[in-house]
Amino acid sequence: MLSRIAESLFWIGRYVERADDTARLLDVHVQILLEDPWAEEDLACRSLLSVMDREPPPAHVEVGREYVLDMLAYDRFAPSSIAGSLVSARENARRAREIISTELWECLNATWNQLPSHMRPARPHDYFTWVRERAAIVAGIMDSATSRDDTWNFMVLGRSIERADMTARLLTTRALAGSAGPSWTTLLRSCGAHEAFLRMYRGAASDERAAGFLLTDRLFPRSIVFALNQAEACLANLEGTSDRAAVDDARRHIGYVRTNLEYRPLIEVLDALPKEMERVQRACSAASDAIRGRYFPSASSTNWVGEAL
Repeated sequence: MLSRIAESLFWIGRYVERADDTARLLDVHVQILLEDPWAEEDLACRSLLSVMDREPPPAHVEVGREYVLDMLAYDRFAPSSIAGSLVSARENARRAREIISTELWECLNATWNQLPSHMRPARPHDYFTWVRERAAIVAGIMDSATSRDDTWNFMVLGRSIERADMTARLLTTRALAGSAGPSWTTLLRSCGAHEAFLRMYRGAASDERAAGFLLTDRLFPRSIVFALNQAEACLANLEGTSDRAAVDDARRHIGYVRTNLEYRPLIEVLDALPKEMERVQRACSAASDAIRGRYFPSASSTNWVGEAL
């Protein structure tokens, strides 16, 4: 497969997942600010911008939810915002038009066309809901209409790395906000994990188990460990069997941080949660760089704002 096509497939997966997860994170953030009249909005918004690798304005400028929404939800020219991610996903789909299915192209193109009419609604929740629904349609088409070949592996690889990174960012917002932040129940709901969590633990639910569910559950698709396992599987499929003794750099970065989460006592991870989540983000960034270097070395760099090169 041509490197430019492989890169476009990889970033389709990443950008759609980024839009989905950013919508989930912002939905939680806005809900908390609306429900808590005593919340320090400026501090909460600056913390969120920091978690999302966006530079906040100078200290004398007050930052509120409208500023955050402009930066992270509605900016069509920033690839780290929801609108920018959807625009970039459609552009990458256009470049890979001869590879992806007609259904997938039509879905991403329709999302791009509908975007202006859904931005800046009276209730931001309506916009976030629409974004999650469109991302779910894309995921459904990918799962049902794509052969499990390199096309599939590159798209799911991008989606999995982005999902691990974004779940880490979501958990970081909870850790930094402390008791003033969203409850674990709210975070579970934002990830679509609440009902699955209750079915697993029934009456024995606790904050520690909720955190563990999003961190290390091996069966729930939005847990960090599940996403990293899926990324490793895609990388193994792409490598083939040409050199069974070698492990490429991307798998090494992902495998190291996955085993660090999976086999350490959960309480140790939770005691240093921001640091551990930063480690996950750095591993995802390093893996993305290694993938770029191996599979599309001639392509131009496309990064998170603030992502290390």
